[in-house]
Amino acid sequence: MRNQNFIDRDKLYSMLDNNAPTESELNDILNKARKLKGLSLEDVAKLLCVESEADIAKILDTAHYCKEEIYGKRLVLFAPIYTGNACVNNCVYCGFRRDNKGLVRKVLTMDEIEQETVQLLRMGHKRALLICGESPRNDANYMVEAIRRTYAARDEKGSSIRRINVELAPMSVEDFAKLKAEKIGTYVCFQETYDPVEYAKFHPAGTPKGDYLYRLTCMDRAMEGGIDDVGLGVLFGLVDYRFEILAIMEHARHLEEDYGCGPHTVSFPRIEPAEGTPFSLPENIPHPVCDKDFMKIIAIIRIAMPYTGIIISTRERPEMRDQLVKYGVSQISAASETNPGGYENEKAGAQFTLGDHRSLDEVISMMIDGGYIPSFCTGCYRKGRVGADFMDLAKPGLIKEYCKPNAMFTFREYLEDYASPETKAKGLALLKQLTETFSKEELKRRVEGNLCKIGEGERDLYF
Repeated sequence: MRNQNFIDRDKLYSMLDNNAPTESELNDILNKARKLKGLSLEDVAKLLCVESEADIAKILDTAHYCKEEIYGKRLVLFAPIYTGNACVNNCVYCGFRRDNKGLVRKVLTMDEIEQETVQLLRMGHKRALLICGESPRNDANYMVEAIRRTYAARDEKGSSIRRINVELAPMSVEDFAKLKAEKIGTYVCFQETYDPVEYAKFHPAGTPKGDYLYRLTCMDRAMEGGIDDVGLGVLFGLVDYRFEILAIMEHARHLEEDYGCGPHTVSFPRIEPAEGTPFSLPENIPHPVCDKDFMKIIAIIRIAMPYTGIIISTRERPEMRDQLVKYGVSQISAASETNPGGYENEKAGAQFTLGDHRSLDEVISMMIDGGYIPSFCTGCYRKGRVGADFMDLAKPGLIKEYCKPNAMFTFREYLEDYASPETKAKGLALLKQLTETFSKEELKRRVEGNLCKIGEGERDLYF
């Protein structure tokens, strides 16, 4: 199925013509969503055509319900490590584009990757996303060694990165198998836009990324190479956001039908200004997505694909990120740098401008104030609860018995090892409250026992 184009451009655009739901239709769709079984492509097309503030509020309220039912107050944290900004592609919106002659280029050595990792560990991070431009200088063999060095790094407390996800250019089945052998978590690759006509305008021919179909089918090759979990995404602002959401739904359907498991995550980046890249300036973005619409589409994906993780990065302002966690976002990056060597104050060029400059401790403090559990959990990966096996547990609600306790354990580790005194005090109070919410006495006893062990110095406990 690797060469199959499963995106019917004309069909998806036609579904958006005069398709706003009646009040009765809207209520029926949202009631269906509350059953946590997902929505059809036709349901989503109707929701995307909703414009009134009152009706959008109903969608947001439903998304909040679904998020709370499935994820509760857990919120996963991670940080990216940009291993290089050298790139053979010439994407018009990206600071790494080949023709951006003013960008200071850098591909990290393995020692530098280890140094970057140590800086993340000193903040308290346990999950990393390795990212690089597409270049012969950082091919699959380079990334294999980078993964090994990232896993091997230790800070002064002996902490290590427990799960590495990767965001890399499409590759062959054989190269995906190499990544699988290194025990990566999720493989992430953005289609950027699913519209093949517009895709050609943003990704010039003659570069690897100019091949729309090769990029579209990269998740097929990833799964054929043994990758269990994949992450989808587009760059919002290139084309009509409504088309992109329908296309993401179609991509998820394709993976579910052909490989038995849809995407583990969906990411939601909007175009942000990038040094030396005029296209990325607000006045030049073809289809800008306002905050109201951005919140709406994240809420729609949450209720349409209820068990899929939704990721938001530090592209977004703190105020927006703090709102979006209520309506669907389940993973956020924190204290990110988007230039190679950025955590060691390297001056190489960045991919885009950041919107959230808060430290990890500041982000966690905000989460505590909202009653959220900051999670660095990697238990499911290491217990083999991945891919279809994860979904088999998630859909009937069984995964909750693992996720909430494991999130609490990693949160307690952070509080003991890295938190500021104020954050630690607030966090311990929250953990005490959360422990009382377990209805099963045996589970409550086990959680209390592990939290006590962590307080006494044990680490890396998980169910």
